[in-house]
Amino acid sequence: MEAANKGAISVKGAKSLRLGISLPFEAGCNLFVTPELAFEFHYFFTRKFWMTLPCKALVVAPGGFGTCDELFEFICLQQTGKKDWTPVVLLGTAYWKEIINWEAMAKYGTVSERDIKRLVFLDSAAEVFSYLTAELLRMEQDAL
Repeated sequence: MEAANKGAISVKGAKSLRLGISLPFEAGCNLFVTPELAFEFHYFFTRKFWMTLPCKALVVAPGGFGTCDELFEFICLQQTGKKDWTPVVLLGTAYWKEIINWEAMAKYGTVSERDIKRLVFLDSAAEVFSYLTAELLRMEQDAL
C-alpha cells in the first residue's frame, strides 16, 4: 500500500487515503498518507464495505490471501447485485491466470462465463490507465 500512497501523494495537491486494519504484525500508517484520511478498522467486513462503497474501479496487484479475499468479496458483491458493476482490473496477467483457474470455475458451473469475461487482465500501469480512462468515460456517458 505504501507504493500506492506514494504515487497518489506525488500528484500536486492530491491527498492519499488509508483504510487500515488493526493487526498485531502490521506496521501501521506509512508516511505518504494524508493524516486526516488515515482510517483504522477493527473488523475486516467494515473495512471492505468502506473500500467498495465509493469505488469506481478496482485494480488488484499480485498478492496473497488478503488480496484474494478482497478481490473475491468485490466480485461477489457485483455478481449478487449488492454493488453496481464497476471495472475490475487484474494487474499481472501471468500471475492471476496461474494462481486462479478462472476457466475451470466457469467449466464446473461455480461462476458464470459472463462474470469471468468481465475481468480485465493487464500488465502495465499505462495499459491500466488507458483502459480505465476510456471505460470510466464510457460509463459516465451511458449514465447521462
